[in-house]
Amino acid sequence: MDSNEKSTILVVDDDRLVLATLTHGLSQAGYRVIDADNGDDAILLAREHQPALALLDIRMQGMSGFDVAEYLREYHQIPFVFLSAFSDEATLARSRALGAAAVLTKPLDIGHILPVVQGVLLQSRQPGVDSGDVAHAEPQPAVIWMAVGAMMHRHSIDRNTALQQLRQQAIAEKRPVLEQAERVLEAVEALALPGAQP
Repeated sequence: MDSNEKSTILVVDDDRLVLATLTHGLSQAGYRVIDADNGDDAILLAREHQPALALLDIRMQGMSGFDVAEYLREYHQIPFVFLSAFSDEATLARSRALGAAAVLTKPLDIGHILPVVQGVLLQSRQPGVDSGDVAHAEPQPAVIWMAVGAMMHRHSIDRNTALQQLRQQAIAEKRPVLEQAERVLEAVEALALPGAQP
């Protein structure tokens, strides 16, 4: 897929304000966005448009985000990220079991979401990446691509530069790349907290 080609993202949330905010922010970032305020519509849209990624609210009337995620995984192999006001262990455990690429805790800021979206899309495209520096026989864990996406967004650099910088940081600080990626994401999350200083 051409990196300049707009990816289609499905956003599902029964809170119309959250839905409008996310749809607007993602559209402004250059993505094609389709949205739904319930699980049934989400499945119909996924079937019709085959989005590259789905952002799913977990707790909705009728079908939950978990139900929609099971369908997307089972029938379309569409990666998904959960949006939740809850970060309890049971929610996180179920999210991991379903294979969520990430779980983002509300309230959400579009600046926090974009790096995760970029990272997950990079990971889903990874098998076909044409750069020898990025493409490996071993797929990179999602957390590495999320960190790469965060670095791309924060420093306005391309994918290969971000991955190279992540590896260099890991070497300089004598820790595994995966651990360095987790530290990058922790820093991004800390900056997203209310009152955090950049």
